[in-house]
Amino acid sequence: MTRCLIVDDSPRFLDAARGLLERQGITVVGVASNSAEALERAEELRPDVTLLDIDLGGESGLELARRLHREPGLAPSPVILISTHAEQDYAELIAASPAIGFLPKTALSAGAIHDLLAGHGGGRGDLVS
Repeated sequence: MTRCLIVDDSPRFLDAARGLLERQGITVVGVASNSAEALERAEELRPDVTLLDIDLGGESGLELARRLHREPGLAPSPVILISTHAEQDYAELIAASPAIGFLPKTALSAGAIHDLLAGHGGGRGDLVS
C-alpha cells in the first residue's frame, strides 16, 4: 500500500484529494498546508510519496521540493508536483526540480501516481500495490 503526504494550501483540495486517493487504495498518512508543516510531517511520517502543490500561497512548492530532497534527517521520498496550471507553464522549473514528475490536479489519481512511481523505479521499497 502506497503511503502519501499531500501538501497544498487549499483545505478544500486537501479534503477532496484525500477522499479520492483513499477510495482508490492510497493511504494518505498526512496533509500539510505550508513548508514548515510539510517538513515536519515528512520527517515524522516518512511517506512513500509526497504530492506537492507548486504554488503554496506565498511559498514556493518548487523550493520546498528541493528542501525535502536535501533536508538532513529525511530519507528523501519521491515528490510529485501538482498544480491547477498546465505543465507547460512550469516545464523548465519542473525539469530542474528533484521531483519525479508533475500531475495536473484534474488528473490526480492513484493510477497516475503509481505510473510516475513505476517510471521512477519505485523509489523506496515496494511502493506500487
